[in-house]
Amino acid sequence: MRRFTHFLALICGTLQAIPTWGQTLEIRGNDLAQTGIPGVFIVRPTVPDFDGKLSADDRVPGSGLLASLVARGLSAGFGGLVYENRDRGHSTLPSSMFPGLTRLTYDEALKQKGLDVGLAARTITSSPLVGNASMAMTHGLYWRSLPRLAMTSKMGPEIAYAQYAANSLYIYPEHRDHDDRDLFPANWPYSVTTQGSSGSDQPFLKAMLMTLAAFPDKTRATLEGNGQIASTLTMIMRRTMAGIETDADYMTGKAHPSAFDGDRLRPGRMIAMAAGMRLDNLPPVARIVVEQEDFQPEGDLLGRTELLFTTPAAIGRVWRDTAWQHEMVVSAEPSFDTAGRPLSFHWALLRGDSTLVQIEHLDDNGTRARLTVSWHEGYPAPSVRNQPSRLTSRVDIGLFADNGQLLSAPAFISITFPVHQLRRYETTDDGGMRLHSIDYDAAARSSAFDPRLFWTGPWRDEMLYDASGQLTGWLRNGAGQSVSFNAKGELSDGRAVRYVADTSEMPVVFGWHTD
Repeated sequence: MRRFTHFLALICGTLQAIPTWGQTLEIRGNDLAQTGIPGVFIVRPTVPDFDGKLSADDRVPGSGLLASLVARGLSAGFGGLVYENRDRGHSTLPSSMFPGLTRLTYDEALKQKGLDVGLAARTITSSPLVGNASMAMTHGLYWRSLPRLAMTSKMGPEIAYAQYAANSLYIYPEHRDHDDRDLFPANWPYSVTTQGSSGSDQPFLKAMLMTLAAFPDKTRATLEGNGQIASTLTMIMRRTMAGIETDADYMTGKAHPSAFDGDRLRPGRMIAMAAGMRLDNLPPVARIVVEQEDFQPEGDLLGRTELLFTTPAAIGRVWRDTAWQHEMVVSAEPSFDTAGRPLSFHWALLRGDSTLVQIEHLDDNGTRARLTVSWHEGYPAPSVRNQPSRLTSRVDIGLFADNGQLLSAPAFISITFPVHQLRRYETTDDGGMRLHSIDYDAAARSSAFDPRLFWTGPWRDEMLYDASGQLTGWLRNGAGQSVSFNAKGELSDGRAVRYVADTSEMPVVFGWHTD
């Protein structure tokens, strides 16, 4: 945590200004400064203002409205804004589009090191930035979209949050991660994931850049100074989408899918909402912190953590142990409003079975809430407009700060379940629930799972309880043998058991042996 705090502080630190040439900003090796994280760099560019006028572009919905706003002095335009393409021109804005927009590039030496391509996880630009990479990891055991890569990589969520807080917003396609199944282990506001593959990011890229250009000068400067550019952009996009007409709509799952369909974008409404924002009606910022929880750093037979990530606007948890229910107490105390207005808070179940999730407010304005979540099997995700229903194995709870005028961008608490396992829970005499059995052999059933998060083992465990209902151990059947374990996870004769990975097979298979 100390290293991450130092990392965030450096973003706002004083670095040498980088010169620009025309509307292209080229980053060179000596323009990069180390953060507290090896291999992650920050840069504070000097981005030129733009005094010219914009013209409507028939290729871009909403461009006529933006051009009119800029011409009348109601919107700031593209001066001081940065666009970054990270797929080496595969899905990039034409150079003639959006005059006045500064385009970030890297010199050849940095390109050779791959700093310019793929997931934005090694550089942070402190000027307001919208970027895209129409790419994915398409081969190998760990194939995934760039957002799923960020969610499941070491320091990936922390870097994504740091970029979000530094006024950068990146757009990536979901390529194969959001088709018949939703494979994302969490939800977050830090980037925008688009439904589809190459090119699906383009409508969002254009809409976000025009929305950013539509803010009045003073509004944009205030948002930038408070690290609110990215959160305000994503709030505007979610609040103005087709099918989202009211605040009540906005606080439902249909405004916060894992991946967004370009047909739901309404650029004109986005631009108008941004242009109408003044210093007295800016949205608040939602931040969350975990006060108590029973998710564990070591949660399953392999000792893997249940704490996927914990960041200020998104918390991800992985259900690994055999419990029927988990509980968290989460606080929105770090949330703030730039005008100092008092805040109230709305906690909403965005995805999940309402009979298996309870949200209890612990004070009058909802600053603190107790979240109680029971085991979920896979189920259809909420259907949005004409999008097909897809299976999900995740619960999402959203936190929205309310300053009396606008709602914030959401903060998320997400819990993903290992539904590739076959679990059977049973009702106890006192009306509670306990695990009866668990079949780990997903490989035999060809049940898909993310090998970065989960595993498969060729056995089935049947839990054993005494007359008082206390767990005494379990009976394991698999590989032609039956073995008894005690409640400590040892063999019944007291011998310790170690679990090992065999990564030579697909999917990853785990086995066990005694010392």
